[in-house]
Amino acid sequence: MHPTEASWSKSPRQVSIALTNVCDLRCRYCYAPKHKASLHTDSVIRWLKELDSEGCLGIGFGGGEPTLHPDFVNICKRVAGETQLAVTFTTHGHHLPPKLVESLKGSIHFARISIDGVGSTYEKQRGKPFANLLRGVESIAAISPFGINVVVNEHTVTELDVLSELAQKVGASELLLLPQQATSIAPSIDGIVSQALQDWVYNYKDKVRLAVSEAGASGLPTCDPLPGERGLQAYAHIDASGILRASSYSPIGMRIGSAGVLSALERLRNTFEIQREAQS
Repeated sequence: MHPTEASWSKSPRQVSIALTNVCDLRCRYCYAPKHKASLHTDSVIRWLKELDSEGCLGIGFGGGEPTLHPDFVNICKRVAGETQLAVTFTTHGHHLPPKLVESLKGSIHFARISIDGVGSTYEKQRGKPFANLLRGVESIAAISPFGINVVVNEHTVTELDVLSELAQKVGASELLLLPQQATSIAPSIDGIVSQALQDWVYNYKDKVRLAVSEAGASGLPTCDPLPGERGLQAYAHIDASGILRASSYSPIGMRIGSAGVLSALERLRNTFEIQREAQS
C-alpha cells in the first residue's frame, strides 16, 4: 500500500547545512563558495526545529570546514537534544582535538571524513600531512560510526583499492565515492577516469559498503530504496549565507526569511515547476 501524496512529509528527508565557508584547505576541486559567510546558531536551531516538525529525518553539517564554526559543538548538542534529527557532519579531519571530540560524544550519529588518496597523493591533493589525518580518524572512531569520502579524479582513481583497504583497517562503515564535479578552476572527471571508476565498482569485492553521490552516479550500479522520492522531497541544501538550494551545486536558491525554511522550500519548488512548464 502506497501512502497518498497528501500524507507525505513536507520536509526533505535529508538536509545538509554549510555552517561556514571558512576552511584552511585550498583544494582546487572544492565547490564551496569562497566568500566569507557563517550561519548564526539561533537561525540554524530554528530552521532545524521547523524541519524536524515537518518530517525531516537527518541533518548533515558541512562547510567549508564545520569544526571551524565557533559554535559547532553547541549546535550539535542542541540539535541532538532538542530535535529527533539524526546528526552527521563532514570534516577534513585536521581540527579534531581531544577536547572537541569528547564534547561531541553523544551528539553525533555519524561522521564523514574526506580522504582523497593516501600518503603523498593525499598530501598533494589536500596540502596537509597524511599522518595528522589518521589521528583525526582515530579520534572520531572512538565516539561515532563514520564513513570515508573520496573525491574521485585522475589522481585518486588508481588508489581506490588502497583506500578500500584503509577503510576496512580503520573501521569505516562506508566508502562514499564523489566523482569530481567541475568548479571554476577544475574540470569534472573525463571519460577515461569515469570508465576506470565504473570498472572498479563492478569488480569491488571488499566488505565496506559503497555509496556514490547522486551527481556522480551515472553509469554506476545503485540501489534506490525510495524510488518514489525525488528532488526536493529527498534532499535540500542550505548554504552558509542562508540560501536554500536543491543541492550545493545548484545555481538557483531562495533566501530563508522570517517565514522559515518550508516557505523557502515551497518558493523553490514553484520556481522549478515554472521552469519545467516553460521547457515542455
